[in-house]
Amino acid sequence: MDAALTAGTAKVFAVYGKGGIGKSTTSSNLSVAFSKLGKRVLQIGCDPKHDSTFTLTKSLIPTVIDVLESVNFHSEELRIEDFVFEGYNGVMCVEAGGPPAGTGCGGYVVGQTVKLLKEHHLLDDTDVVIFDVLGDVVCGGFAAPLQHAERAVIVTANDFDSIFAMNRIIAAIQAKAKNYPVRVGGVIANRSEDTDQIDRFNARAGTETLARIPLLDVIRRSRLKKATLFELEATPEVEAVQREYLQLAARLFAGTEPLDAKPMKDRDLFDLLGYD
Repeated sequence: MDAALTAGTAKVFAVYGKGGIGKSTTSSNLSVAFSKLGKRVLQIGCDPKHDSTFTLTKSLIPTVIDVLESVNFHSEELRIEDFVFEGYNGVMCVEAGGPPAGTGCGGYVVGQTVKLLKEHHLLDDTDVVIFDVLGDVVCGGFAAPLQHAERAVIVTANDFDSIFAMNRIIAAIQAKAKNYPVRVGGVIANRSEDTDQIDRFNARAGTETLARIPLLDVIRRSRLKKATLFELEATPEVEAVQREYLQLAARLFAGTEPLDAKPMKDRDLFDLLGYD
C-alpha cells in the first residue's frame, strides 16, 4: 500500500471485532453520534457483505469495486456521487466491497477506496473517518485499514469467542504499530449484561473499556427497521444508549491515550477466562 495515501487531517478510527458481534451497528450509531456533535463524518464499510451503512442509507449502496469494474477500472471516469452516498444526518457513506470469494486481497480493495477518496478530495472536508472492518479474518489484507487509522476500537461481548478474536486483533494492531501510528484505543462491550470476562482480559492485556452497550431488543429491532438508534421513538432505554454513543464519540474525538496492549498466548487466554 502507498504510504502517502493518508486520510489527511481527519481523525480516523478502525472498528474491529468478531464476526456478528455488532460492528456495523456500533459503527453506524457512532457515526451518527459524531455527526450530532457537529462533525463531518465518513463511514467506510470494508466487508464483501457491504451492509455496513444500510441503516444510514436505507439501502445496499454500490461498492467501490463494483463501480470501478463498471468503468474498467478507469477511476478518472467516476464522479463522487457514483460511490459516495449521503446517509442519516449527513453521514457520508462508502462501501469498499471485496474481491470475489477465494481470490484477491481485501487490502487492495481498501487501498483503492482510499486512493479514490483522495483523488476526489473528499477526505479534505471530513472531520472523522470510521472504517468498519470484517472481523473474522485478521490477515494482512483486512488489517490494511490500520495503516490509516489513529486508533483501533474493538467491539466485543463477554464471552470466550469474542475475546479470543479481540486478542488476535490486538496482535494485528501491535504488528502494524511497528510501522504506522495506529494504537489500540479501547474496547466497546456490546450486547453484554456482565463484563467480568472482559474486565479480566483488560487487566491482563492492558486494554480498557470505553463504552458499554447493553443487550437490548430495541437495538436488534433498529436493524430490522433499517434505522439507527437516533431515529427511533424516544424511550428511556433508547435515550440512555444514545447518550452512551454521544459520550463515546466525544471521548474519541477529544483523543484517547494510546494503550500499550499486549496479546496473550492462546493457552494463557484459555486458562484465564471462565469460572473458577
